[in-house]
Amino acid sequence: MKLIVGLGNPGRQYENTRHNVGFKVIDQLSEDLSISLDRQKYNGIYGIGHISGEKVILLKPLTYMNLSGECIRPLMDFYDMNVEDLVVIYDDLDLPVGKIRLRAKGSAGGHNGIKSMIQHLGTQEFNRIRVGIDRPTNGMKISDYVLGQFTEADLQGINEAISYSAKACESWIQQPFVQVMNEYN
Repeated sequence: MKLIVGLGNPGRQYENTRHNVGFKVIDQLSEDLSISLDRQKYNGIYGIGHISGEKVILLKPLTYMNLSGECIRPLMDFYDMNVEDLVVIYDDLDLPVGKIRLRAKGSAGGHNGIKSMIQHLGTQEFNRIRVGIDRPTNGMKISDYVLGQFTEADLQGINEAISYSAKACESWIQQPFVQVMNEYN
């Protein structure tokens, strides 16, 4: 069984913000894999499908970004999942818009959603796909920037990164994460 989690914030006001790029990847996977996000439990919305003989869960936590671990841990416990069967997709200020970086472990790097996950999972060693959103250059506060929408100039790059991240997740369903990292980094 594989669990693919996209981090973001629930609600229409956050729908197209930089912080919700993880949700956008889950939406893309839901469409590509024909897995409906039709279940709501554990403070999240999720769907379950079978891809190439593997059970796959797509999850969007509804806890708001900073409490993401509160949703993910109970779902993993219920399905008796190991942390090796998890990949998390989230925005990253330290990557240029449209770039992605896959890692099998690492610190939170200042990302509050990842801090919550590390706290609730009890480890930093979980698979992740970081999607670049860049940093503000005009002195804007980080919180305002991540909760803002992409500029027209950034849309093509971010849409390509969403698609590329979804393809990396699809590859991970059938291949070890290390192999997917080598292919997609």
